[in-house]
Amino acid sequence: MSERPNWRTSTYTTQDSCVEVADNGPHAVMVRDTKDRNRAILSLTPVAWRAFVEHAKGQ
Repeated sequence: MSERPNWRTSTYTTQDSCVEVADNGPHAVMVRDTKDRNRAILSLTPVAWRAFVEHAKGQ
């Protein structure tokens, strides 16, 4: 990951009912709960994240 994760949320949800994703690093995509940012952060490989997104899209 670069020095600081660039956290972002989906434009389709409100700021308090979503997950945040930081994908600005070359080796990991991080995911956290917007409602409780101090809880655990999931760290996924970019390949695993792409597979999840494609599955979520129904493709």
